Amino acid sequence: MGLIRPTDGAADAGGPARTPGTGRPGIGPAVAVLVLVALAALIPLLGPSAALDGTGEAAAPGTGGIALLRAVLFAALCVPVGELFVHRLAGRLPGAPPQRARAWAPYAAGVGFVAALGLASVVATGNLVPDSPAAIDVGGLYESRDGKLALLEVNGFAAAGLCALSARPATQVWPLAAVAVAEALRAHPTTEFDPLTGSALTLVHLTCASLWVGGLLYVLRTLPLWEAESGARVALLGLYARVAAVLLALITATGIWSTLRRMPSDTVLEQLTSTAYGRTLLAKVIVVAAVAVLALWARLRLRRAADPQAAWSPARAEVVALGLVVAVSGLLTALPVPIRWT
Repeated sequence: MGLIRPTDGAADAGGPARTPGTGRPGIGPAVAVLVLVALAALIPLLGPSAALDGTGEAAAPGTGGIALLRAVLFAALCVPVGELFVHRLAGRLPGAPPQRARAWAPYAAGVGFVAALGLASVVATGNLVPDSPAAIDVGGLYESRDGKLALLEVNGFAAAGLCALSARPATQVWPLAAVAVAEALRAHPTTEFDPLTGSALTLVHLTCASLWVGGLLYVLRTLPLWEAESGARVALLGLYARVAAVLLALITATGIWSTLRRMPSDTVLEQLTSTAYGRTLLAKVIVVAAVAVLALWARLRLRRAADPQAAWSPARAEVVALGLVVAVSGLLTALPVPIRWT
């Protein structure tokens, strides 16, 4: 009989055995995540001044606050969409454990409702930050296209929250879809060249991004509950990875198309460095490229490593980086649209 050398995960004499990798995470990673989340929240607030510096462009009043609200709205959309997405994926796995991570959808709907309400108040004051409640013209929201879309987003999150708390939480897909459509229409006013095409591109881009970000977050929250089913964990993460590859391709295609609609190919390189929108877009592209590398790293480790937990570290870094993408996206929507040079 051979002797087995004790490992770091082994318990002391008389103590219970502990499986490596299943203990409590250390304080260090948790603090790092909190710091990154705080930095992500600061990007929309502090980003406008850095992006606009030296461009000769002027930001609208309250750009930082509007960018932060928009980033929060995007994040609130990602969470429930991702949960619905992963529930659907897990349902396709034969023999998948019934355990699922606790739903954050009701909380996300509440946060999204507050963010949408704040953005609606800006629209109600003529796209200016209100200095008092008396300056908000709620009735005026019904008289403009932007106002109606803002109200649709407010009501969409309210309805999504009620659906999430109901006996049939899957029904929240409809109000969430209404929010996505309203956001896509808002991003492309009727004065824009071919606004319906732009709205369609934004809708696909926003939907795919929500599935990617929210789906990965919920997968990482669900996998620890399937500790006794290693095969199911590998299957779920692998299935998500295959779908995420398609989502990334669609995000890339719609992003490039949208960019070329606003910045023609012969001016893209110049505007990427000389305009606030271009600079922020360039920062987003760099972060998305880093996310793609992390995603590839996680998929390779998932295939080659015997333990699926080997893929968790890059996957966690990926979801944090995706949070930065959401923050930068919020800033991007609040900056001046670049001039279409001809």
